[in-house]
Amino acid sequence: MYARAAATTVALLGAGALVLPTASATARPHPASSAAEHHSPVVVAHRGASAYAPENTFAAIDKARDMGFRWVENDVQRTKDGELVIVHDDTLKRTTNVEEVYPDRAPWKVSDFTAAEIAKLDAGSWFSKKYAGQRVPTLKQYMRRVSHNHQKLVFEFKKPELYPGIEKQGLRVLRDTGWLDKHHVKSKLVIQSFSADSVKTVHALRPDVKTGFLGTPAVAELPAYARFADQINASHTTISAGYVSALHAVKGPHGKPLEIFTWTVNDAPSTVRAAGFGVDGIITNTPDVVRRALRDS
Repeated sequence: MYARAAATTVALLGAGALVLPTASATARPHPASSAAEHHSPVVVAHRGASAYAPENTFAAIDKARDMGFRWVENDVQRTKDGELVIVHDDTLKRTTNVEEVYPDRAPWKVSDFTAAEIAKLDAGSWFSKKYAGQRVPTLKQYMRRVSHNHQKLVFEFKKPELYPGIEKQGLRVLRDTGWLDKHHVKSKLVIQSFSADSVKTVHALRPDVKTGFLGTPAVAELPAYARFADQINASHTTISAGYVSALHAVKGPHGKPLEIFTWTVNDAPSTVRAAGFGVDGIITNTPDVVRRALRDS
């Protein structure tokens, strides 16, 4: 997740697609929903507890587990030979030692390396010597670890436009690792993307799976997104109490009010502000800070 969101959201699907503007901060609240009535938001460890361990590694999700957090978030991309791996950027430069191991292969795109080549990389030393030797997990390895940790997952298809068919492939891995049974689908999994096309594809392939669109569509456009997305997961800097209330007034594809998991909230004042808006979840690099702020507010 998340590079800085653009001021506008991606286009809706289908012919004559529209570019949707960012929601107005003055959206009028719906009387049926208010922050005061809303439950305390779920805390989601962004790429694992990524303030304390290298993002998207076993160490990060294990750290979240050890801190008592059940929900984690990840990013999924595809290698040259078709393996799905857990990495945020579409290059390996920032979070591995790829420049040292493969100095002549700039710009070090994930899609230019095989899974075996990526498996040789150190994905922990950039963060701290303490985490030297951490690897870039494959999706299969990662799902087994999340299962072992008894955690729940916000699963993101990162830049799916670079990887045609990644939705079907990802769902196959989820199925093969036991994550598309009734129990997991009901309460342990959300699949999200910044791409409306990708979210709609997931919904078409597995309409039972909860999905999330990453962005802040205008209030008037929420019913269109609600045809294929259960969540509208917006940056905390783009939302208001009125927007969240209006969002909750719209029913998603499963007949329930739309939800919002907002990101990336890493300090107490932003936590209190987002919780006051009535959000359903808070995605954070510092889950302990968010948890403490929610308890103290």
